[in-house]
Amino acid sequence: MSFTSPIDGLAAVALALAVILSAIVSLITSSVRREAVRQGQATAQALCELTGILDPKALQDVFGPPDMGRVWRRVTLPQVMQARMPMGHLISGQGVDIACIIVAVLSFISDHILVGLALTLAVSVQAVGWIMATRLPK
Repeated sequence: MSFTSPIDGLAAVALALAVILSAIVSLITSSVRREAVRQGQATAQALCELTGILDPKALQDVFGPPDMGRVWRRVTLPQVMQARMPMGHLISGQGVDIACIIVAVLSFISDHILVGLALTLAVSVQAVGWIMATRLPK
């Protein structure tokens, strides 16, 4: 009995490349958001993306009101990470994105069924992250 991936050939390559590109873009955007928080320029969009809190008004309950420029200048990155919700991990979690990249690279090396299932999970995680990111405030 042979174990093979449920995703084979060109579809597996396309999905793996899509996961890698999606995760790289997510890593870049979340690092830009983290840098904005470090510099004291945390906007509602940045805080919503990093924490997973989708309602900008709920941010006031967690971080207090913004200043007149609609920026939270006194919020620190540890405070943001402490307030992080599960959705924040899907939208901007570095560990999640790196794990997805590792799974995608493994899918080029192995055609084991578990790698195929992990690739399917990585595609799902990236898709859910992007779908939830569309719900973030502008």
